[in-house]
Amino acid sequence: MRIYRLRQFGLEHLILEEAPSPSPGAGEIVLDVQAMSLNYRDLLVATGQYNPKLKLPATPLSDAAGVVSAIGPGVTRVRVGDRVTSHFVAGWLDGPFQQEYVATTLGTPGAGLAAEQVVLPAEAVVPIPEGYDFAQAATLPIAALTAWSALQTVSKVGPGQTVLTLGTGGVSIFALQLAKALGARVIITSSRDEKLVRARQLGADHTINYRTHPDWQQQVLEFTGGVGVDVTVENAGPGTLDRSLKATRAGGTIALLGALTGRQGTVTTGLILMKRLHIAGIMVDSRAVFETLIRFLVENRLRPVIDRVFDFGQLPEAFRCMAAGQHFGKIVVRR
Repeated sequence: MRIYRLRQFGLEHLILEEAPSPSPGAGEIVLDVQAMSLNYRDLLVATGQYNPKLKLPATPLSDAAGVVSAIGPGVTRVRVGDRVTSHFVAGWLDGPFQQEYVATTLGTPGAGLAAEQVVLPAEAVVPIPEGYDFAQAATLPIAALTAWSALQTVSKVGPGQTVLTLGTGGVSIFALQLAKALGARVIITSSRDEKLVRARQLGADHTINYRTHPDWQQQVLEFTGGVGVDVTVENAGPGTLDRSLKATRAGGTIALLGALTGRQGTVTTGLILMKRLHIAGIMVDSRAVFETLIRFLVENRLRPVIDRVFDFGQLPEAFRCMAAGQHFGKIVVRR
């Protein structure tokens, strides 16, 4: 089988190699990967920014969908032939988040999915939603579940509420789709007007070009009668956090889930105190919540927005597409 390995950090060092087909151990399965989707985390892993001390060689990618081709001793919850998608935080099955779950995340330190076959814990997969193909299913484990966690686990978005989401990448577009299905109004930002047109076609109520309106929080306040939004899906990090604090209503929630502008920076804590804001860090969510999301997707007939599909041999090109930031929704690699 073919597998990608990083022997040094950098996309130029992401090499496709041949390897023996794997065999499952107790409690494990072999997944024949049919499609994978890219997340910004994967790009950071490949370029050495996520964990510079990562032991190399390593195989990247956290999200994939495919067919179970073998099961190990003791596996009963899935069968050979099942169509499944991966669950990113493999050890988080249900209940509150625990720190030890971080060690079970796929795409480092857990198994990387940029391979034709991969061994996973049997607990780390869920059935593909009815009507979804492999490419669509591969977009769900991180981006869709992160957006759902922001809108439902750390807040309870519903009719009459307003959601702000930043940019038009995978999480933001899922947040737009899910928030609209939950009955909320949505404000979305982008640096490109053509992306904002597409966002309006998906149901966005208000759009803001943050290049032409760098103080975009002022427009958010105008759209909300000076009050601010109920929930901000904040995926950019320290470079935008202060603006998000200003754009969110008193007592509102900021779901902090990304680091596009870096991992460290200054924040005006007085805004948090004086507005009694709730800031919730998002580490995707549990498998039980993933299963709830899948039911919601099926019931509401929602489909992921896939911008580009690359062949398996084009994974470095797919990463470069992500690094350029020109995509709208998800980038998928398919066998």
